[in-house]
Amino acid sequence: MTAATTLTTACIECGADLELEGAVVGEIVQCPECGVELEVLSLSPVELGLAPAEEEDWGE
Repeated sequence: MTAATTLTTACIECGADLELEGAVVGEIVQCPECGVELEVLSLSPVELGLAPAEEEDWGE
């Protein structure tokens, strides 16, 4: 059994340190300092982007 990899990066909104444990590309993470939702775009190197806003499906 392998341990989950922990990556450290900075929030793109407020600069706070973020620890991403076992993160995968496409995962949405939340900054513990400012609360912004970020999407993991790449793991090597670690790249974050603002998570896409959820759109209403209006029952479709």
